[in-house]
Amino acid sequence: MDFLPLPSLPSAPRPSSSTNPHSRHFHSFRHPLFIKHPSPITHIHFSPTRPHRYAVSTSTRVLVYAPRTGKVVKTISRFKDTARGAEFRKDGKLVVAGSEDGLVQVFDVGSRAVLRTMKGHNQPTHVTHFSPHLPQILSASDDATVKLWDLSTQECITTLGAHTDYVRSAVFVPSSPHLVLSGSYDSTVRLHDVRLPAATANTITMRHGGAPVEAVLAFPSGGVALSAGGPILRVWDLAMAGRCARALSNHQKTVTCMAFDGAHRRVLTGGLDMMVKAYDVEEWKVVHTMRYPAPVLSLAVSPDDTHIAAGMTDGTLSVRRRDPKAAEAAAADAQQAVIAAGAYEYFAEMETVFGAGHVRARGDALPAVQGAADEFRVATTRARRLKEFDRFLKAFKYGAALDAGLKKTVRPATTFALIHELVQRDALRVALAGRDDVTLEPLVAFLVRHAIDPRFGEAAADVVGVLLDLYTPTLGHSPLVDDLLARLQSRVERELAFQRELAKLRGALDMTLAQAAMAQLAP
Repeated sequence: MDFLPLPSLPSAPRPSSSTNPHSRHFHSFRHPLFIKHPSPITHIHFSPTRPHRYAVSTSTRVLVYAPRTGKVVKTISRFKDTARGAEFRKDGKLVVAGSEDGLVQVFDVGSRAVLRTMKGHNQPTHVTHFSPHLPQILSASDDATVKLWDLSTQECITTLGAHTDYVRSAVFVPSSPHLVLSGSYDSTVRLHDVRLPAATANTITMRHGGAPVEAVLAFPSGGVALSAGGPILRVWDLAMAGRCARALSNHQKTVTCMAFDGAHRRVLTGGLDMMVKAYDVEEWKVVHTMRYPAPVLSLAVSPDDTHIAAGMTDGTLSVRRRDPKAAEAAAADAQQAVIAAGAYEYFAEMETVFGAGHVRARGDALPAVQGAADEFRVATTRARRLKEFDRFLKAFKYGAALDAGLKKTVRPATTFALIHELVQRDALRVALAGRDDVTLEPLVAFLVRHAIDPRFGEAAADVVGVLLDLYTPTLGHSPLVDDLLARLQSRVERELAFQRELAKLRGALDMTLAQAAMAQLAP
């Protein structure tokens, strides 16, 4: 009888993996840091600029942490009562915060000095934001109002009083400088157009369903908004007059905070059930859940998507960190290198490439060598010939470099790139000082020609500001320079008037399109 091997036993089917790219992303946060504070962490905000420090509002202080070390680098304690809603400006140099006494204060991060104090709320102010478009500040208070402030004058621009209960959330709509989204304990989410009178500024009202609204968010496109109230997260389609597109109930208790990830591909929500849940914004499904030791009050994600910070009711600050992949770091470094190189190097290189009108052959593209087979050609590299203004810059002769850049043979883009380089070297004032009417005339004439060009307007304004600082005492001594300055002022005034007319036209078009959309929705 032949020997037969034992047959292999059937194995149980292998369960399919439940992991997904989103879950793998959040599992890469492997460096948790827990910092204990004596009071609840009510708000966290990351600076939009590197190194993305984050401001933590707790008790009567705002603490600024370094993300890499987790150490406090600045402490702002100029509050008489509990600090609320501290947030950075987009350049990371200023912080705005509210407080229990209703004040809205603006601080310099470097010196921690109080730069502005706005008084107008008579109840605690829980929400403050810098406008991403204009020098304005948004604040929301328990007095049921939302106020818009002028940062330069400290004056209240408008007061939105459509809510009837505490307003604990409000944001600017990123796609428009005139739209504000707010949520209140009256269970409504309201969209305001601050260009309209305060009594009629509430253009869309969305009912959340009976629960107090704790947090609101607006997508960068401005067409979709989110609100959190009770255990429900709602998705609103603003383009359809505030229609509720989704209602998600994945939390067991009240959702207290929301945040986008760095790429705005996911939304994170934190709640009193000690959970933070991540949603995929394409399918609106929970793709990951993180458990915390206490109810979560505040949540923030760094712009580079490497830190997740959560604040809890027991005063614990949790910071989870991940090391970006090599490809991510290389892409980020390349992008920063392009930005850091500045306009001067960019335009100088473009002029070098396109000014010759042809591309020289190199390497394999070179023609075959003519001659005997044992001969070889020694390649020589010719030193790059610098432009005249480049030579002066290399010798630190900034005034002469600017004069060379103002010649008619130099393109305006290159001239303004040179001005940008002088600003970067902190040498613009040196280049403009010590001039008479003969050397001022070509510079002012150049500004008259190009001041209203949208590509160069900001750089031209910097130059004009320094010129007025230096030569205001000598105005009136040279008819030629005075006439050029008058022409410059006239062109700027005409351009401003034109821009105001365009703004009016845009407002009229917005109103017309909104009325047309409402008419289509009407039965």
